Amino acid sequence: MSFWRFVSRGSRGLAAIAVIAGLVSGACSAALIALINATLNSGLETSRWAVGGFVILTLTKIGSNGLANMTLEHFSQRTLAELCHDLSRRVLATPLRRLEELGVARVLTGLTEDVAVIGWAMRNVPTLAINLAILAGCSVYLAWLSWRVLAGVSVVIVSGMLGYRFLIARAYVYLQRARDTRGTLFQHFRALTDGAKELKLHARRRHAFLVEEIEPAIERLRHDNLAGTRHHLLATSWNQLLFYGLVGMLLFGVSTEPLSSGTVSGYVLASFFMMSPVWGVIESWPIFAQGQLALRKVEELRLSLVANDTLPSSTSPPAPCSWERLDMEGVRFAYEDDHKNGFVLGPLDFTLRRGEIVFLVGGNGSGKSTFVKVLTGLYLPQEGSLRLDGHAISETNREWLLNHFSVIFSDFYLFERLFGLDASDLDERARAYLSQLELTNKVTVDHGTLSTTALSQGQRKRLALLTAFLEDRSIYVFDEWAADQDPHYREIFYNLLLPDLAARGKTILVISHDDRYYDRGDRIIKLEYGTLVSDTRTKG
Repeated sequence: MSFWRFVSRGSRGLAAIAVIAGLVSGACSAALIALINATLNSGLETSRWAVGGFVILTLTKIGSNGLANMTLEHFSQRTLAELCHDLSRRVLATPLRRLEELGVARVLTGLTEDVAVIGWAMRNVPTLAINLAILAGCSVYLAWLSWRVLAGVSVVIVSGMLGYRFLIARAYVYLQRARDTRGTLFQHFRALTDGAKELKLHARRRHAFLVEEIEPAIERLRHDNLAGTRHHLLATSWNQLLFYGLVGMLLFGVSTEPLSSGTVSGYVLASFFMMSPVWGVIESWPIFAQGQLALRKVEELRLSLVANDTLPSSTSPPAPCSWERLDMEGVRFAYEDDHKNGFVLGPLDFTLRRGEIVFLVGGNGSGKSTFVKVLTGLYLPQEGSLRLDGHAISETNREWLLNHFSVIFSDFYLFERLFGLDASDLDERARAYLSQLELTNKVTVDHGTLSTTALSQGQRKRLALLTAFLEDRSIYVFDEWAADQDPHYREIFYNLLLPDLAARGKTILVISHDDRYYDRGDRIIKLEYGTLVSDTRTKG
């Protein structure tokens, strides 16, 4: 989709009003030049007509300029809001694996930088219309004064624009390099802070990192910024030289025909007035080119995501059922980039029964996290089937399965608000759980909002457990939850919290290396390299 089609598709009426208002503003600017020049050449003898015309043109120019900018700003903000809303819903509707394949950086860039660039380009549309109207109006006025001189002036202006475009292109090459280098330097600064302990422990590593990474990046940034500024200054100087040369020729009579003082003053006044619009038109080219590029990237991202009409309604989520067993039958899953490396999860045959406490064990890289994502429905099996009480899980009923689970992943995210939990006694229940989680002196809750999440990792995991308790789902999954807890609360988790959940009829899957607590479970299952190698019952 072209940028101009995008601008006009949302509301052709608003876009048309903005452009027309911009054209009126530019026309009034050109008319003001003619009025000012006529007044100057009449010996400053003013008339009511001239004064009235000046006032009317000035007010019309100001009013139409404001209308153009406000109308398009309203239109652009609404369009950008709809674009962000559409992208956000598509992200929520897109399966987790697809989002992981796209990458966090691509999604965030689309939602932030690309949308911002589109908005910036849209805000320049009325300015472009005003500048074009000024140039068109001034050209008509100058043609009326002398069309031969206008032809010469047009040659100078076109030459200036072409020369400026050639010179400024070099400037943008260096400025783009500087932008890329800033990104690299930012990564180095991130390593400088995140890896401070490792750097301080090793003098040679510290020196090498500074000399081989940071200093060269700083030097490249300095060089590219200076080169870009130098070329930009050269392009600007070129245009100024042409314009002032044009004014000099008009003033000092370098012309093919004798010119009256009125014609000369009109051309000189118009030339100075046209300098800014000409530069504005030239500068708008890269802005709209960047807007077109950003729009193409956003469109590619939209096409990579699932249509937002597949997002389940928040008012009527599929209701969990009173289930008895969840089965994996010949389930197999592999990441595309792992086929070559040989890692495949499965084929697996596994049954999770209601009310069980199951420990999932295995070394790093054994597939435990992937197993959990398949079991919960975040990943659909590539082969085999996942069945809840005999009902096969597919894309159409995946949400139904998801609503049975509360999961605290090892890389969990903690929201400051208790979203989706709108019960009238939410705060009261949350305070009771905060006491059980020994966080009452750290965190308070008011209207479903936590006072802080800036806690230690172990305490943040307890807040995640608070959310899981309030969700009150039938299946709980804890991925290395106790790894960041102190010995005191680790005992509470295994000896009090897990038995309490089981007593309430909950099913619990615990990924853990705390083998001293394995006897608290009903079964221990072990994964090795994606294969279920044992399923041991610890009770009965």
